[in-house]
Amino acid sequence: MDDLTEKTRNSGKTARIADWLQGLWPGRCVACAAAAGSDDLCAGCRANLLPNRIRCLRCALPLAEPAVACGRCLRHAPSFDRAWSPWCYASPLDLVVLKLKFGADLAAARVLGELWREQLPLRPQFELDALIPVPLARDRLIERGYNQALELARPLAKSLAKPMHVGWLQRTRATDPQSGLSAKARKRNLAGAFVADSAVRGKRVAVIDDVMTTGATMQACAKALKRAGAVEVQAWSLARV
Repeated sequence: MDDLTEKTRNSGKTARIADWLQGLWPGRCVACAAAAGSDDLCAGCRANLLPNRIRCLRCALPLAEPAVACGRCLRHAPSFDRAWSPWCYASPLDLVVLKLKFGADLAAARVLGELWREQLPLRPQFELDALIPVPLARDRLIERGYNQALELARPLAKSLAKPMHVGWLQRTRATDPQSGLSAKARKRNLAGAFVADSAVRGKRVAVIDDVMTTGATMQACAKALKRAGAVEVQAWSLARV
């Protein structure tokens, strides 16, 4: 028996064993816990995902009709140059995000990373020098054990063949959780909370986060990066409220 035949036979055995194990322990949907076969997201939840197709080109806010910029951006242009959020923050995506953010669910990280990567061909251009995940404060990072923005940025950087630089943006102080705060309070909460490294001078970068709500976090990050000399800052979030 030649090596090719042996490898083919072993491959077939592995596939049959995988099918047998799948029958014993069928996969469960990370959003609703229904049977999901070999996927981490069931067909029903996948069908209910809401793409953010009609949006403000500047801040990615979902809109009823296509527009270059929403009313808010026309009144006060954000510090970042453009934004991209491929999904709307709605059920069942919100459930998966919360499991990643507060439940340390690695299956959720895989699902969200793959959902974002699926949208990459729809992005018109990627003229970037690097991706930068939104940093967590040191105490919060120790408490949580991981940075969800970093977990989402890693597969994006790999797919785009772009470097990811964690040290280019740092959070200088702990801030109160943004959830539950008004737009003005969110802005005050993050004032001066970030500092960028001089390595960003002359660079075009994308800041990566899980969800953009009012845009206050992205604004604060973009201001710090622009002060350090970045020539373009894009705000990328998996989902937009």
